[in-house]
Amino acid sequence: MSSIQPVSPSKAEIDEESRRVRRLRIVVNLSLSIIAQGNLPYAEAQEIAAAARRLAEALFPGKGEVYDLLYRPKFRRLINEVYHLQ
Repeated sequence: MSSIQPVSPSKAEIDEESRRVRRLRIVVNLSLSIIAQGNLPYAEAQEIAAAARRLAEALFPGKGEVYDLLYRPKFRRLINEVYHLQ
């Protein structure tokens, strides 16, 4: 029986993932700040939230559900608050 050991990511791979995480975090925070100002039509706020999700999917293919767990509730809560929904 052969033992298969998991391959550890290289420093370059870890650094690249850290850059992608940082980029996504910055975009999400900026998007939330823009929406929070309340100067946008509702449809534009929705589009900004959707664009942030598309970026997350581009940076982390196949991980859209993680975005939905972490960030979608923040966008939904803020949009509901700013646009007086529910």
